Amino acid sequence: MHSCYTGSGIMVDWNHILSSPGLSVSEGSLLEQAFVHRSYLNENPLFGLPSNERLEVLGDALLSFIVAEKLYEEFPDLPEGDLTEIRASLVCRDTLAELASSLRLGERLLLGHGEELNDGRSKPSNLANAMEALIGALYLEQGLDATRSFVLQQLGPHLERTKAGQMVPNYKALLQELVQGQGRPTPVYRLVEATGPDHDRHFVAEILVEEEALGRGEGKSRKAAENQAARAALARLRCDHAKR
Repeated sequence: MHSCYTGSGIMVDWNHILSSPGLSVSEGSLLEQAFVHRSYLNENPLFGLPSNERLEVLGDALLSFIVAEKLYEEFPDLPEGDLTEIRASLVCRDTLAELASSLRLGERLLLGHGEELNDGRSKPSNLANAMEALIGALYLEQGLDATRSFVLQQLGPHLERTKAGQMVPNYKALLQELVQGQGRPTPVYRLVEATGPDHDRHFVAEILVEEEALGRGEGKSRKAAENQAARAALARLRCDHAKR
């Protein structure tokens, strides 16, 4: 299968999307379903496929398993806490949205008119959900081995940076997902201090959620300081949760 037309007339080039070596894709509704946003069905109730939400759930579980398995094999001496943080960073919304953008999945989404006008094709949440749904559809169509090959190919550069010790978990993204999952507002970062000469700056940042200071971090850049502040906040929230 080289391409197919969805119900909206958008041509889906599966060979472009699924470029993993040896991964052949047969035409089937599951792959089309991976791009059906709920808003499209609200405006097209007679469309023949359901939304991609069930596939998202399956894809999310598969993604976490495949990445955890790979990290377990590649880093035999890494403690559980570090494995968990790296895995979570690799499968977080920001990373998935980045992968989906590189595959141009946003162009293939079936969206309702309102979602289309609201930049739905570039929303990180829509892109990440489409990536998860695609992984779920691949598993059902092709099986675990083909899905693993696809996932590891897409995450290849991230995994190489991890092996080289160059990847720092995206604690800001992880924290945002956690607090939003709790129904709380987006964290706010505040620069507390910036000292030192231009060639050797030192930053201190603080993070607040609902005006409550949850963590503080330091680093050679503001971004690094904010990421460390998010790490401290994550540790605090997890500790609070464990005490309940």
